[in-house]
Amino acid sequence: MHIRLMILVAIALVAACSEETAQSARGGWGAAPKIVTAAAALRPMIDEIQALGTARANESIEIRPRIASLVDRVAFEEGQMVQKGDLLVELENSEIKAGLALAKASLSESRSLYDRSKSLASSQAISASNLETLLAKVLVDEAQVQAAQARLANTRIIAPFAGRVGLRRVSPGGLVSSQDVITTLDDVRKIKLDFSVPETFLTVVKEGMQIRARSVVFPDRVFEGTITSIDTRLDPVSRAVQIRALIPNDDGGLKPGMFMTVDLQRDRGEVLVVLEQAIVPEGTLQFVYVVNEGVAEKRQVVIGRRIPGFVVIRDGLKPGERVITEGTAKVRDGSQVEDLRNADI
Repeated sequence: MHIRLMILVAIALVAACSEETAQSARGGWGAAPKIVTAAAALRPMIDEIQALGTARANESIEIRPRIASLVDRVAFEEGQMVQKGDLLVELENSEIKAGLALAKASLSESRSLYDRSKSLASSQAISASNLETLLAKVLVDEAQVQAAQARLANTRIIAPFAGRVGLRRVSPGGLVSSQDVITTLDDVRKIKLDFSVPETFLTVVKEGMQIRARSVVFPDRVFEGTITSIDTRLDPVSRAVQIRALIPNDDGGLKPGMFMTVDLQRDRGEVLVVLEQAIVPEGTLQFVYVVNEGVAEKRQVVIGRRIPGFVVIRDGLKPGERVITEGTAKVRDGSQVEDLRNADI
């Protein structure tokens, strides 16, 4: 009986050892967990943004009369290119011309009287105060002539700069005032493109920098221009700064008011990154498991921004160190691991 019992115990021990050996062979109890690692690597990092902007004419005004009068003649065609100083509209001016003639006649009379009286001043035939009164009358009449000449000049509306006129909004014989728009004038040989960029891109944009812009109207064209000015202030709400670029528009394809996009890039240089799945968060802290000679080390890291598939490591790792990307849930600090596949980023 005693011998039979000892034989049964021996058989049980052998069976248990065989099972443990089989489990170890299959990676079960007591086996090192199988994991996958990847090396932390330096990668170039480029920030890209697409700024939205609005095209504006290089110069743009609404043509309005300075005085109220009847339209005598329209001297332009809609859409016509005009040069600086070209006549656009002439207003009725007969009454103003008559007023100018009257002012000139009054000036001629006052000058004649003053000249005659001035010759008598040496003989004291006229008092100094009377002579000063006559001189003041001459100066007043001269000012009246200049005012009449200015009113006459205001009846001729001329182009203040070269550009293309818009639609005509008046007709000959119509009464216009300073509130009425006769037409528009735009200098579109060059286009101003106003767009805004975040304050983080202030170190990227600078005056003289070349830009490339696109419009949905011309999907296959790229418009190249130059940044001419940067606003001195940032928007306190959006934290963005306004940028102005100048784009040549010799063919007149771009129109004021068009919506355009500008692609900008900022090179941050090389940064250290790991695969996103390597990060093990614990509360507000971030960890990775670093594998060295088959042993896993739990290490705290400081992460930066996330880019698709990767996380920037600001502190805690060195380039080339291998971190666990698959199997972190089976690993403890200091445990032995078996790396099934070494993958490089």
